[in-house]
Amino acid sequence: MGGTQRSKRRGRSGAPSVSDVARLAGVSTQTVSRVTAGARNVRPDTREKVLHAMERLGYSPNRAAQALRRGSFRTIGVVTQHIERTGEALTTEGVLAAAWEAGYTVTMVQVERPASEDMRTAVLHLADQAVDGLVVVQAGRAGREHLVLPAGLPVAVSDSALVGYYPSASADQVRGVRAAVDHLLGLGHRTVHHVAGPEDSQSALIRSASWAARLREAGLTAPEPVQGDWTAASGYAAGERLAADPEVTAVFCANDEVAIGLIRAMHERGRRVPQDVSVVGFDGLSLGEYSFPPLTTVRQDFRRAGEEMVRLVLEQVDSGAAGGERQILIPTELVVRGSTAPRRERT
Repeated sequence: MGGTQRSKRRGRSGAPSVSDVARLAGVSTQTVSRVTAGARNVRPDTREKVLHAMERLGYSPNRAAQALRRGSFRTIGVVTQHIERTGEALTTEGVLAAAWEAGYTVTMVQVERPASEDMRTAVLHLADQAVDGLVVVQAGRAGREHLVLPAGLPVAVSDSALVGYYPSASADQVRGVRAAVDHLLGLGHRTVHHVAGPEDSQSALIRSASWAARLREAGLTAPEPVQGDWTAASGYAAGERLAADPEVTAVFCANDEVAIGLIRAMHERGRRVPQDVSVVGFDGLSLGEYSFPPLTTVRQDFRRAGEEMVRLVLEQVDSGAAGGERQILIPTELVVRGSTAPRRERT
């Protein structure tokens, strides 16, 4: 008898329906629909009642049908290059948090060679997954010819060669680098050496170009940069090379991990930091507070970049007008710690 009664309260297939959930939760079917759609105009206690009823009944909403009804899949596609890199991971964390807050899920793909046909393939793959918009966390030196978008697909990009062509949210790297170079020159160092990031990175290119430009403005010739990547190992290798030159007293590194590797090499070769060599990193990672000595760095807000890109995409979704060239420039901050000091005259 009980089983017969339960079956009457369910759809013909035997699966629980929206009406079943509404009846058990003591709410309207419209409220259940708002909860399953991720709407934010539902009281927390009501949302909990509906979710509890869904769990008890084993109810799973038909996402495809919902998407067709509202013209939205409530999903954002995300493209990264190397998610294991700290900066990309933190930016993606901001994307995930902002998407969740807005009631969207995320589908992500990793493209190791964005400046290739791989980028086109990744975007087509995401479009096939039915996304409402696209966030490009990292695309290296990829250009417009690599990012081929389906017509009308909202997009936002970050630190890459795509900035200026699409809505973007990026750190003010130029101002951050200038602050780092000015800090070292202000301590009396006669010039500033540089360990560069990978050649396929737009961020690394901007930092190198900004470093050289600031030295030229100060009437100095930029020393030959040491080519590295984003790893502490490349910083260590660069440190071994630079430690052999007694004229090197100040080094600006492409990021914090490179700087920490360089500091270790300097110490191992008898060059004290900061007494003999001052070192500045870039990114403002928390590990810099615990290096020895604590690292002077340029802090950027990775998470905010991710959050702002989601907002840019959703603005386009809401307005129905994809594209544009709106640029959000996020301030950077020089954080002075123990790895920099005034230049000491050699005796």
